[in-house]
Amino acid sequence: MAARTICATVLLVAGVGVLLLAVLALRVLPGPYARLHALSAATSLGAPLVVLALAVDEGPGRRAAALVVTAVIIGVGGTLTTLALGRSTAQYEGRVPREDPP
Repeated sequence: MAARTICATVLLVAGVGVLLLAVLALRVLPGPYARLHALSAATSLGAPLVVLALAVDEGPGRRAAALVVTAVIIGVGGTLTTLALGRSTAQYEGRVPREDPP
């Protein structure tokens, strides 16, 4: 088996493992903040690992570069989305005044 295939398989298994643990955590954890914590791991680590596994399996080239850019966008976008959801939940519950700057 080629080293590229082994590396892609390890990344894929790690990414799917993180996603499955996040799904399990969503079922078990109480409250919106604990669930957001589980979702942040899925969007910041799990999905980018799966996309990076696809990029490694693809090999060097434009497709792999596009997949790496996609993984970065998912990682950064997932983190920002989690922060925004946490802040809006805190504002809805009255923990943070709506007038406070982000």
